[in-house]
Amino acid sequence: MLVVVGVVGGAGCTASRVPPSDEPVFVGSSDAVPLPSAGAISPGSVATSTGSVAPSAGAAPTVPTVPGATRVGVRAAVVDHGPRTGAKVALTFDADMTDGMLASLRAGRVTSYANLRVLDLLEREQVPATFFLTGKWVQRYPEVTRRIAGNPRFELANHTYGHAAFTADCYDLPRLPVDELAGDVAKTFEVIAAYGGRQTRYFRFPGLCHDAAALDALAPLGVTVVDGDVVSGDPFATAWKPLVRAVLDHVRPGSVVIMHVTEANAAMTDEALPHILAGLRERGLVPAPLSEVLAGSPVS
Repeated sequence: MLVVVGVVGGAGCTASRVPPSDEPVFVGSSDAVPLPSAGAISPGSVATSTGSVAPSAGAAPTVPTVPGATRVGVRAAVVDHGPRTGAKVALTFDADMTDGMLASLRAGRVTSYANLRVLDLLEREQVPATFFLTGKWVQRYPEVTRRIAGNPRFELANHTYGHAAFTADCYDLPRLPVDELAGDVAKTFEVIAAYGGRQTRYFRFPGLCHDAAALDALAPLGVTVVDGDVVSGDPFATAWKPLVRAVLDHVRPGSVVIMHVTEANAAMTDEALPHILAGLRERGLVPAPLSEVLAGSPVS
């Protein structure tokens, strides 16, 4: 299979990565708009930047594709990073939300799972970023989601509806049945799309856990699975310096850095972020939207 960028690898799960099919996949890099639901897209088509679909038989579409949009009906492509040239890196932030997290909010055990200090810094420094949102996080924080969507430097991506596992033995997360996987992801795209902004067709599995069955389940949706090659380790961290080292010791041109914007579950992210940004500048690396980092020479 021809994938635009990246290699299969990454951290966070021992689920096997299965070689993709022989069909070509096209990963767009243009500005995006909301897409139709999975049921509205026929096999052999890709979604366009106008929200319509274009035939993909024999050639790439002649209109710009939504970032991350791939050929419907083909096993989801998996990328870890972009080309190792230039200076661009992608800062990505997961916005997890489970039923247990919602219960903690209702009971007052935690104050917030939306780290506004991260947003404040990114906005103040005019730093591009991509946010992988769960549907339940969006519904709990609609104003914060609106703020993210309203920033032209931010992209919106999909992190499932309720952060359930798509494989067995994934960090003790409850597992969704295989026949519910596509519906969960499609529902999340619909929730996110209502906010506009720079919509994408990028998807990230909870815990980065996926296998052949999970990837096949996403084939009707025409998505690109984004893992990442730099894991900050910010969930439940108790100090910020190890996060800075984890990022700066491994970041390279084309890297996709994984962080979280969930505050109570990642309390050190806002402390580490200024030092991460300073370290990137010292290394001549420039944060860019994920779509720009993943755009480039194809890797077979």
